[in-house]
Amino acid sequence: MAKSIQSLQRAAAVLRLLAGGERRLGLSEISSSLGLAKGTAHGILRTLLEEGLVEQDAASGRYQLGAELLRLGSSYLDVHELRSRALVWTDDLARSTGESVHLGVFHLDGVLVTHHVFRPDDGRQVLEVGAMQPLHSTALGKVLAAYDPVARERAVRGTRERLTARTVTGLEQFEAILDGTRERGWAADVEETWEGVAAVAAPIHDRRRMPVGAVAVTGAVERLCEDGGIRPELIAAVRACARSVSRDVGAGRF
Repeated sequence: MAKSIQSLQRAAAVLRLLAGGERRLGLSEISSSLGLAKGTAHGILRTLLEEGLVEQDAASGRYQLGAELLRLGSSYLDVHELRSRALVWTDDLARSTGESVHLGVFHLDGVLVTHHVFRPDDGRQVLEVGAMQPLHSTALGKVLAAYDPVARERAVRGTRERLTARTVTGLEQFEAILDGTRERGWAADVEETWEGVAAVAAPIHDRRRMPVGAVAVTGAVERLCEDGGIRPELIAAVRACARSVSRDVGAGRF
């Protein structure tokens, strides 16, 4: 039988300790509770902090569980239940708009496409399930970065590659786009990722009102846009689909 890795066991013990408390814990409390030297406990906490699994209060220096751990805990919903709950709604969205529909979740430093409904015509199409999309330029990515603090941090701190002439790479302009996305409840991508392609996306929330994914309609610019922007009826359709999926995963009424 393979030996256990002591450092991982200790890190797990720290996480369990923080999960069981009703308040933030200091370094001394953590080290004494687990019987660890302060230097060892500090090293574990520093690593967990870098990975987003714990957070440290700037004023008191005390620790609590981080947002990334909450994401890992809901990953089953993100990838499995979310897709199953969205099947009917995304099929309806593709039929009503005549365009492709993508379901995506935040994964690593991008968007993982977990479901793809083909455009309902006879044109040649390629299944994109499992593909990764960038956070900074796609409609799915911008929605996730706008509502999810961890995704936002990755998008803000990461490299925003210029993919087309319309890709936004400047930090101030990009953060303004995320703020605007959160205020209006949807994001657009008009030739920011692929030339000739546009998309509009809206967020999906769970029962805790946490963002667990996003849904998007994607198609040719000439079909999705008018007067330089996404057609209003497409925006309304995508938002309605996202609200329906959110209700099905327990978010209640939006």
